[in-house]
Amino acid sequence: MSIVKVANLEKIFPETKALKNVNFEVEKGEIFGFLGPSGSGKTTTINILTGQMSSTSGEVEVLNFNESSLKSSKFRSEIGILTDNSALYERLTVHDNLKLFSKLYNAPLKNIEEMLELVNMKDDRDKQVSKLSRGMKQRVLLCKALIHKPRLVFLDEPTSALDPANVVHIHNGLRKLNELGTTIFLTTHNMEEATKLCHRVAFLHKGEIQEIGKPEELRYKYSTGEFHITLTSGERISIANSPENADQVKELIVSGELKSMHTDLPSLGDIFLEITGRELSK
Repeated sequence: MSIVKVANLEKIFPETKALKNVNFEVEKGEIFGFLGPSGSGKTTTINILTGQMSSTSGEVEVLNFNESSLKSSKFRSEIGILTDNSALYERLTVHDNLKLFSKLYNAPLKNIEEMLELVNMKDDRDKQVSKLSRGMKQRVLLCKALIHKPRLVFLDEPTSALDPANVVHIHNGLRKLNELGTTIFLTTHNMEEATKLCHRVAFLHKGEIQEIGKPEELRYKYSTGEFHITLTSGERISIANSPENADQVKELIVSGELKSMHTDLPSLGDIFLEITGRELSK
């Protein structure tokens, strides 16, 4: 069942067309990756889907709310948002921030401890927010977005300021939430993160969807089908994966010259570069 439906979406600003005929759907219970270079229209799309901005044309439906209803308190109570605009009360402690947000969302206070565990900050609950590092603030903002256990959460670069250990912790927590039924709309520049977490991804470039599908399916689609072979001499060769080359591969194995062999399978980062012609932004 689709809980996000976008059809022929366009957004025009005075000097540019940010989104052009964008079409996609997000299924209930999936982690959907929305990928693209800076300036591609990702944030504009999230702002429209969360009721922070109006579209120029097209149709949008989120959790059965049409675009005119996305500013309602009922809709806001059913989603979570983590973007660059998310903020905390700097003079309050981590726990007091989350206690305040729990009350605003009418969420049980017991959710606080669960969220602090999810982001690996149980021992930091009494620290003043103003004294936290950027990465720690990012984790508290993630707690804020999830404190009321929304049906759908929009996460814009949720792990961009985190060290590798905490990234793993957050990934495990997001998978657990997803398994419990939370649908996640994720934007990230980390293609490894998208590969590990997302059931499907969409590539947005210059305001248009260029590709959409499961990560593994896209990787096979963009594969050249070649075998990349390393010989015992250190030489590396590529051979097309076709029946007529079977004897050549067999001979390398029989002669003991073959050290390693793997099928060409591009990463999402490789596909990103091919589609957009741009390096990944950091």
